[in-house]
Amino acid sequence: MPAATDYPAPHTTSTSIVSPDRALLLHLDPHPLLRVAAFITAFPEPLDTLSTPPAVLDALGFAAPAPMQPDEATRAAVRDMLRHGGYKPTGRGKPASEYLVRAASEGALTSINAAVDACNAASLHSGFPISVVDLNRASAPFRIAIAPAGASYVFNRSGQEIDLGGLVCLFDAVGPCANAVRDSQRTKTDGETRSTLSVIWGCIGFEERLAETECWYRDLLAQVGATTAKGSES
Repeated sequence: MPAATDYPAPHTTSTSIVSPDRALLLHLDPHPLLRVAAFITAFPEPLDTLSTPPAVLDALGFAAPAPMQPDEATRAAVRDMLRHGGYKPTGRGKPASEYLVRAASEGALTSINAAVDACNAASLHSGFPISVVDLNRASAPFRIAIAPAGASYVFNRSGQEIDLGGLVCLFDAVGPCANAVRDSQRTKTDGETRSTLSVIWGCIGFEERLAETECWYRDLLAQVGATTAKGSES
């Protein structure tokens, strides 16, 4: 890892995101290596009654046409970005996008729901981890910052926890709720979900790839029948 003086200037923004049914402000704390794309998605009906289109299901495998494919440069950049706060993105703590690549390679990446399927397809092919938060289960204000030592949350129905110390996370009013490794069970989508916040965890030097990923991800969601609202930085 380079010395602190070798890092680019910290990237700090506040993004306003407005959709037909809500508005939110997402603040990004200074982070020299992180680049984020975020948007709100509104689904036409609850996820438990919404089917994932065949084209989106096909995109959960490598044989489907996609505007990009995961590569070593992206994988390394994501890991470097996550290391910045002291987190070690290895073993069971590696980025979620790497889990998707392995699952797809083994033919084990299956459908969950329309929101998660579109997310997983975009993450699989881009190599960027993506978080999806149910906005009816999370509370403003929202910010992205590095979690302090000792922070943790439950990430699955079995009650397993992830140690968040040093890991850049999305926070809501309650606390950390998502990151590039594992999202919190507290704010995950379920059958009643109709509105989500998506966060694509990108990296400096990969801004064009991040923009392409966001565009394709939003297109996948449009195929589901959802509408998306892009934010504006200030």
